[in-house]
Amino acid sequence: MPQIVLTGTSGKLGGAVLQAIFEHNLVPPSELVISTSTDPKDAKWDFLKKKGVTVRYASYDDPASMEKAFAGCSILLLVSSPRIDMDFNNPEYGSGREKHHIAAIHAARAAGIRHIYYTSLGFTSRSKAGVMKAHNRTEEFLTMLSDTQWTVIREGLYNESWPLYFGHYDPSGDTRQDIVVAGDGYISFAAIADLGLATAMILVDSSTRWLGMTVTLATTEARTLGQIARIVSEMKRYPVNLRIVTRQQYEHYYIRERGMDEAFIKWWATTYDAVRENECSHRDPTSRILENLLAEKGRTPIPIDQTIREMLS
Repeated sequence: MPQIVLTGTSGKLGGAVLQAIFEHNLVPPSELVISTSTDPKDAKWDFLKKKGVTVRYASYDDPASMEKAFAGCSILLLVSSPRIDMDFNNPEYGSGREKHHIAAIHAARAAGIRHIYYTSLGFTSRSKAGVMKAHNRTEEFLTMLSDTQWTVIREGLYNESWPLYFGHYDPSGDTRQDIVVAGDGYISFAAIADLGLATAMILVDSSTRWLGMTVTLATTEARTLGQIARIVSEMKRYPVNLRIVTRQQYEHYYIRERGMDEAFIKWWATTYDAVRENECSHRDPTSRILENLLAEKGRTPIPIDQTIREMLS
């Protein structure tokens, strides 16, 4: 009988969670419901149905569809909405991506979901990063609930996303020798596959260990963008330098000189305010949650250095 609803399985993190559940036999497929905004009858879902997984339609823009998709289940993995454009231009409360998340939470409560696991991001509370604003708002909303259990999982910055932080770098064809950023600091990255497994392990843990917890999954081996520049230089076999500028200069460079979307760049530029404050650094040895969970499955985290070299090779 279906017990766990997974959202976002067509995306990187949600897909990694689903893969980890299958790979490590964490729960029987018959206990899973995949919530999708695409047609559940599409042939792409057949391989899951053959395993015994239930696939149901749900859209963030249709609360009734979410309530129907969540019905009969007790656990929801709520992967954050991919609609980052909703967060552009500093939206008022309830207009950013948290609008989608809060609608899903209301639908889950109406459907009888007992425990919501929300995938946030590896910054801090009241973060300076615009990318974290909808996450912080959603986290705060969850903590106010008295009728539903919750766990917030702050996913470390993906290993695979290093080019985004490293000046929107193109690993396959970027020839720049000066990489413009608006700040630097230590970042604790984590590979998507590792995050997927650790998140899945938390999701299926029947104890009360994670109840009412805000958990950060990230490696304690942090890197600065300057250190990444040295690895890129090594792989490219020519100097690639990090050039730190003001936020205004950063915006001008990427909008005017590189032709990138203005709303996106102005939203993304605030990320460096958080990076400068080491919001994404989780080097405290007492914060080895990711490492400890992976160790239970005989794994160690994939180092960011390895991912960078693989993406550049």
